[in-house]
Amino acid sequence: MTAEEEIMSQRRMHLATAIANGFGSSPYAWTDPRVDPADWTDVRAWMRYAQIAERGKLDFIFFGDFLAQSQRAESHSPSQSLEPAVLATALALATERIGFVNTVSATFEEPYNIARVLKSLDVVSGGRIGWNAVTTSAPPAAANYGRDVVDRETRYALIDEVIQAVQALWGSWGEDAWIADKESRRFTDLSKIAPVNFRGGFVATRGPLEVPPSKQGQPIMSHSGAGPQSLALAGRHADILITEVFTIDEARQHRAIMRQAAAAAGRNPDAVKYLVGVQPSTADTGAAALARRGELVEPDVPQQVHYLGQLIGLRLGPADLDAPLSPEQLAIARAHPGDSRSYRALEIAREGWTVRQVLHHAVIDYHPAPIGRPEVIADHMQEWFDADAADGFWVTPDIHVDGMAAFVDGVVPILQQRGLFRDEYEGETLRDHLGIDRQYGPRYV
Repeated sequence: MTAEEEIMSQRRMHLATAIANGFGSSPYAWTDPRVDPADWTDVRAWMRYAQIAERGKLDFIFFGDFLAQSQRAESHSPSQSLEPAVLATALALATERIGFVNTVSATFEEPYNIARVLKSLDVVSGGRIGWNAVTTSAPPAAANYGRDVVDRETRYALIDEVIQAVQALWGSWGEDAWIADKESRRFTDLSKIAPVNFRGGFVATRGPLEVPPSKQGQPIMSHSGAGPQSLALAGRHADILITEVFTIDEARQHRAIMRQAAAAAGRNPDAVKYLVGVQPSTADTGAAALARRGELVEPDVPQQVHYLGQLIGLRLGPADLDAPLSPEQLAIARAHPGDSRSYRALEIAREGWTVRQVLHHAVIDYHPAPIGRPEVIADHMQEWFDADAADGFWVTPDIHVDGMAAFVDGVVPILQQRGLFRDEYEGETLRDHLGIDRQYGPRYV
């Protein structure tokens, strides 16, 4: 085998991004002088970012959805923007290949509505849609639907039924039911469009759904979460698991559990793609990248310093910010076993940075935050990928206005040169990008 053939035979990583609120992963991205605060609801800005992501040949754009007020402080931007189906429709019309994965809660939405909206969007987009099926446990979200929060066991039993009902509806219009024969005056073969008559313990729907197949048949399935129920649900139903983990060991453990669940459900474990989050800050030098991230972290430093102390077993306050930890402090510092971020925080502190600079390294973020030149971000991703800790990444730059292009034009070419990521899209649909076998109708009958 030649070196070129060896590179071509390598496993390739999957890449996605999350635009979230139109600003970036930092709640202070909107304050950057280059950012227009109107981007929060300006779909033209979202279109620009989607087109940049497509230029980088990314698999898809991920839309989360909280279903309640997400803004936690007046100085923070909300963590989300407009309704995902509306945004995905606009962005699909502004792009040609990149996919879109929309979060829709199975806790509050009826199967028929979910099936109709997402399959219609899949048709409109040319087969580029996925459903991130989740449960909702937030009391404010439940209150918006006039309901109470139900227990975890009930929520996961419900979502299992909703997924089955939705997929049954997706398959209720036969793949060859649309004839459109003017001579015989037959638009469809009605014998191939049939009710599903789904009735479970929580939901019921008659069907059929009057939406034909898309280019990929029907939307792909996604789930986001890291708990035991999420890993089991993903193994049973998902094509993608989008998750939050902070260490390679934690990611490998979760990915193994998910793959075991897939095998137990009679599926090929390789069919479920495990994607972890990354929130990079990129610049021409490491110092510039750290200064960039530091400006975004600084407003919350007075509050974060106390939490940092809890992470590493020390009592820290604002008076400690501008000095490194003393040898005596480092001797007794310990990573908190209940929070995987603590290991990275302690590692950075032991490098001799001041406490403020440790926080500037974004050690409190909920995803790993590599900071530095494009090679640093590429190295981080390759390390996780080579360790079988992930099949890919969903990347949220700190500030979209320049961070999206910095990732696409700086990091992606390095991954391509190393043979880790595609040079061109291999197909037209999201199913093509992810290498997922065609499915039409329910997975389990």
